Amino acid sequence: MNRLQAELQRLYLPGASHEDPPATGLADSDGRVRALVVELRLPIGWDTVAALWQDVQTELDLPAPAIAVNGIDGYQVWFSLQQPVAVAQAMKFLEALRRRYLGDMAPRLMTLMPALDASRPGQLRLAGLLPAVQAESGRWSAFLAPDLAGLFADEPWLDFPPSPDAQADLLLRLRSIKPADFLRVMDQLQADEAQTAQDPVAVPLQSATGTAWCQDPALAAADIDPRRFLLAVMRDPSAELGLRVEAAKALLPYFEVGQRD
Repeated sequence: MNRLQAELQRLYLPGASHEDPPATGLADSDGRVRALVVELRLPIGWDTVAALWQDVQTELDLPAPAIAVNGIDGYQVWFSLQQPVAVAQAMKFLEALRRRYLGDMAPRLMTLMPALDASRPGQLRLAGLLPAVQAESGRWSAFLAPDLAGLFADEPWLDFPPSPDAQADLLLRLRSIKPADFLRVMDQLQADEAQTAQDPVAVPLQSATGTAWCQDPALAAADIDPRRFLLAVMRDPSAELGLRVEAAKALLPYFEVGQRD
């Protein structure tokens, strides 16, 4: 086993403990995984990937995940778990991350792995081990140093195979998510979602006086009637006074018509 294989084993392959036999794939015979991967494809830019990489560290207090190019059309963010978890739990974790940080992204631009493979019922879709050559193009996927990853935004691949020792050096700096931290983050993400669901919806409102926020659950409806919207703004004491005046002016014709009738 060379240095790169040892680092891949340490971070991503199940059965990495002394009690378990070494694994050669990203899922063991019981369907447990240690590698959780978020893949973001073009035209998603490096800024989105960098924000995700930074936010999980600063907001969730997780170890830095690995960053990679997939050798085809985008970036990957690799999370390592210290202990393997069931695929269902891994999927739940990734979905919670998606909702928090990537909720407005088109599904076609993103892949979470592991996941159930829609094209093969009952089968899992797992990430492939890196680095690897892409058969059709001859280009390579590879792990990247965070400070250099932005250079690959337009061409998310390597034209030549990366040095195994250089890849091992990148992985050597990484740490796995401890079981207690995995559960803590799951609880935190679920609590944040529950709190968001209970909070009033904040709607940005623009007028000549500037931008403010109107708090009103009724404004969450995508098909809200324009007159109801304006009434909600006019009656909202938390909205900027200038916005409430503008809303009242816009509503004035409705009330005048009603009085003539």
